[in-house]
Amino acid sequence: MLKNETLKIAIIGLGYVGLPLARLFATKYPVIGFDINKNRIDQLNAGKDNTLEVDDEILKAVLVKSPSNENGLYCSSTLDDIKDCTIYIVTVPTPVDKNNRPDLTPLYKSSETVGKVLKKGDIVIYESTVYPGVTEEECVPVLEKVSGLKFNSDFFAGYSPERINPGDKEHTVEKILKVTAGSTPEIGQKVDSLYKSVILAGTHLAPTIKVAEAAKVIENSQRDINIAFVNELAKIFNILNIDTHAVLEAASTKWNFLPFKPGLVGGHCIGVDPYYLAQKAQEHGYHPEIILAGRRLNDSMGEYVASQVIKVMIRKGINVSGAEVLMLGVTFKENCPDVRNTKIVDVIAALEDYGVKVTTYDPWANPEEVKHEYGIESVTELPDSHFDAIVLGVAHKEFLNIDLEVIKKDNAIVYDVKGIFEHSDSRL
Repeated sequence: MLKNETLKIAIIGLGYVGLPLARLFATKYPVIGFDINKNRIDQLNAGKDNTLEVDDEILKAVLVKSPSNENGLYCSSTLDDIKDCTIYIVTVPTPVDKNNRPDLTPLYKSSETVGKVLKKGDIVIYESTVYPGVTEEECVPVLEKVSGLKFNSDFFAGYSPERINPGDKEHTVEKILKVTAGSTPEIGQKVDSLYKSVILAGTHLAPTIKVAEAAKVIENSQRDINIAFVNELAKIFNILNIDTHAVLEAASTKWNFLPFKPGLVGGHCIGVDPYYLAQKAQEHGYHPEIILAGRRLNDSMGEYVASQVIKVMIRKGINVSGAEVLMLGVTFKENCPDVRNTKIVDVIAALEDYGVKVTTYDPWANPEEVKHEYGIESVTELPDSHFDAIVLGVAHKEFLNIDLEVIKKDNAIVYDVKGIFEHSDSRL
């Protein structure tokens, strides 16, 4: 059993994963939330979360004013504030580079940070999605080198893959069953007990860290492959002039049919994690055909959507060159401000290659972030203009209330990527 008075938890990285976890642990333990972004720290200590994952009032309820041993959350960018912690939980992102190769830089740097304050008896738990072996073969050596301590003798490791679903207010962190693992059987039990003390949905203790790492990476790879399948169906049914959504609705009447829908696969998980598994497989001489085929198909969907929009415009006699197109949404998913790895930008780029002028409207996305990440100008208010084409890219709830007739030109088309509009000229 864990004793609260002996535990002080540091959460390394306060983004979409780290902050909800820190808030949850802070209800029972003293927690220091650490992030190198001082602006983020100042914002959180003021009780404001611009990711919208933790409501401001809920955040304010757990905040404390100093890094003491009282239960609650103190956010800091100062290394000294985490030196007295006994549990370190790393929740940094694991992206891919421009060639879709895993980029472990955030993990290496965060491991160096923890290594500087690591003490005998401490446990370092990783939540970042990785390929099997990263925790013990990549991160632990960094911890040993920086701290001068010996793994599984002086300090220990654990793994509990994140299962955060950005923007989802129903399946919050405490309501999602958590996989856990430790570097020894005893540490596995301790890690499991720690999470079990706050996760209402319960935990599943995996036999090894590598098993837990593999379980996480295949969760999203499986979804990616299933979405690729229905995306390919959408391409086929479009050729056959059959409504894909109507087909899926009919097929879903069978009890064991999986209800996946076609769409753009972006974000920090589904569009990234399969590359981690593929990389590890290739290192061991195996070329994963299905995983990479699914990735290629899903990565091609932005250009496909743009080509379909242009075809519908041409069929209606709209002059493509210089046409005004309104893109509804730029985040990677609905009702969420997260623009990481959004594939809407692929649609925009492809449309602009055809010579159209794209206006991007998204009430959820931060225009400064969109401009910084993608060089795209976006607005948070519906433009007072008329457009030749309207493309629904993200199913934000606000878009359901738009009177499209007010912003359409007489011969304008509506292309519905998400299939939420009752009337549209075409949909994916």
